[in-house]
Amino acid sequence: MEKDKPDIEADIKAALDRGEDSAAMEPLQVSDSAPGREALTELAMELTAKSAGFSRSLPDGVVSALAELVRSMNCYYSNLIEGHDTHPVDIERALQNDYSDEPRKRDLQLEARAHVTVQQWIDEGGLIGRASSVDGICELHRRFGENLPEELLWVDDPESGERLRMAPGELRSRDVIVGDHVAVSPGALPRFLRRFEQVYGRLGKAQTTISAAAAHHRLLWIHPFLDGNGRVARLMSYAMLREALNTGGIWSIARGLARQEARYKQHLMACDQPRRGDLDGRGSRSESALASFTEFFLQTCIDQVDFMEQLVEPNKLRERIRLWVEEEIRTDGLPPQAGSVLDAVLYRGELPRGDIPGIVGTGDRQARRIVSALLDRGVLQSASTRAPLQIAFPARLAGRWMPGLFPEAAS
Repeated sequence: MEKDKPDIEADIKAALDRGEDSAAMEPLQVSDSAPGREALTELAMELTAKSAGFSRSLPDGVVSALAELVRSMNCYYSNLIEGHDTHPVDIERALQNDYSDEPRKRDLQLEARAHVTVQQWIDEGGLIGRASSVDGICELHRRFGENLPEELLWVDDPESGERLRMAPGELRSRDVIVGDHVAVSPGALPRFLRRFEQVYGRLGKAQTTISAAAAHHRLLWIHPFLDGNGRVARLMSYAMLREALNTGGIWSIARGLARQEARYKQHLMACDQPRRGDLDGRGSRSESALASFTEFFLQTCIDQVDFMEQLVEPNKLRERIRLWVEEEIRTDGLPPQAGSVLDAVLYRGELPRGDIPGIVGTGDRQARRIVSALLDRGVLQSASTRAPLQIAFPARLAGRWMPGLFPEAAS
C-alpha cells in the first residue's frame, strides 16, 4: 500500500504538548458535599444488592453459559453505538469461523470477534486490578485492535480528509476533535492518564461503583487513542463493575446505553462543559453534570440487572424452553425426553452424563442419542466427552428463550 506511506510518516511525528494541566479534567469524582450525593450512594448500594442477589440466584453452570451470551450481547450493543450493526447471530457464526462472503459484513464479524475475545479475557481475570491503569487501558486497546481487519484500522480525519492508521495499544500522536470537544494534546496524554490511574486505581469496591460513570466519561474526554475509545471505555467500565460487584459477567450496561443512545451522548457532552459558577463544585468541569451522568449510569445498570433477572427467572425460562422443545419433538428435530434433560440441567447447573438414563427412563444407548441431539443443536455444551453437561444459550434461539435481549436477526 505505497500510497499510504505519507500518511504513516505524518502520523508518527513527534507528539505536540501544549502543556495542559491535568486539573483541567477535575473533578474526577462527585464530592461527598455535592447536591444529590446521598442519592447516588443509595443507587450504588441498590445496584450492589441487586447484582449480588441475581448472581446468587443462578447455578454456576447457568451463570457461565449466560456470560457467554452476554459477551455477544455486549459486543452487539457497544458496536451499535459506534454505528456498526453486527447481529449476535452473525457474531456467533464468526466465533465458529463462519464468515460472510460480503467483505464489509465479514470485516464487522471480525471486529465483533475481536471484541468478544477481549471480553472473554476480562471474564477470565486478565484485567483484575488494572482496569483503570494506563497499561491496562492500553492493553485493552491493543488486544481489541490487533485482531481487527486491516480496513477497520484506518480512519478519516474529518478536518483534513487525511486517511490515518490506528496503532493498536499506542496513544495517539496527533490532535483530535470530538464534536465540539478538542481533546488534550497528544504530548499531554501520559500526564492525564497517570492522574486518571492515580484516582481510579486506588478506590475500594463501593467507591468504584459510584465513580465508574466518572471514569467512563473522563477516559472519553482524554480520548487517548486515534480510534476505538468508545469500545475501550465501555469495556473498561464493564471490567470495573465486574470486579467491584462480582457480576459474573451476566449483565452489562452496554445494552442500556445503546437503548438510550441519545441521552447517553447528551450526558457525555454535558460532562465536557466547564464549571457553571461557584455552586457547581470546585473543579474545571461541571460537577452537577457529572453527578447527573452518574445517576443515569447507575440507574441504567440497575435497569439491566432487573431486565436480565426477569428474563432468566427459572420458571419462565423453563416454560419458554419447554415450549421450544415440544415443537422440536413434534417436527422430529429432537427425540422424546430431550426436555427432561434440559430441565434437569437448568435446575442443577450441570449434569453428570451417568445420570441421564435415570432421568429419561431409557437405556444408555438412547440416553446418548438424546444428549448427542441436544449437543448438535447447540443447547447443551460440555468441556469434553466425559465432562458434565451444561446448558448453552445460542444467539439464534434468544428470540424464543430470552425475548427482548436483542432484536430478531434479519431474515
